[in-house]
Formats: sequence, structure tokens, C-alpha cells
Amino acid sequence: MTDTSACPICSMTDLLESADGHECATCGHEWSTDMSATEPVLEVRDANGTLLQDGDAVTVVKDLKVKGGSSDIKVGTKITGIRLVEGDHDVDAKVGGQSIMLKAKFLKKA
Repeated sequence: MTDTSACPICSMTDLLESADGHECATCGHEWSTDMSATEPVLEVRDANGTLLQDGDAVTVVKDLKVKGGSSDIKVGTKITGIRLVEGDHDVDAKVGGQSIMLKAKFLKKA
């Protein structure tokens, strides 16, 4: 691998090259090698309006019922290492070893 750039998401340098661009071997993020093609920046804000980023720690501000789960997420639960995604539920996280999608409006940056 001749390119020494780092992943724009996790800053790791374990990159896989393809004809279309790069893929991070650590987090799986893909991006184009064409620098003129820019991806839109995903802007997600918490319940207080603070901008969230991948890897942030957040706290739950409201008791949340988990569909298909046996337990609920209680207010004050701290979640570390979040991942931002596009869609209705914009935060991907692990709570109690279970992967779950959450809405940012029920979280605040810790």
C-alpha cells in the first residue's frame, strides 16, 4: 500500500485499497480516492443541541423501552463509543452487550 493516509472516521491507517477508493479495515468506513468527490458530513445533534461525533460517550435522558428486548434502558445510562449512521435512528451503540439503534434526541453528550 503506497497511500499513507488515515481513515477520516477512526484515524487508523489500516486501509484496504480498491478500484473505487479506500476502506478502513478497522471500522469499515469507505471513501473515494477522488479528492474532488466529497461526502456530505453527517450532522447529528443531541437533546441539548450539541454536535455528536463517532466515538463519543453519551448519557440517556429518558427511560427507553427496547422492542424485542427483555430489559429497558434507564435514564442516566452511559453509552460509550457511539457510531453515527443515516436514517430515522441516527446512533448505533452497544448497551449491555446488545447492539441497538437510538435516536439522538434521547441522548446527551457526556
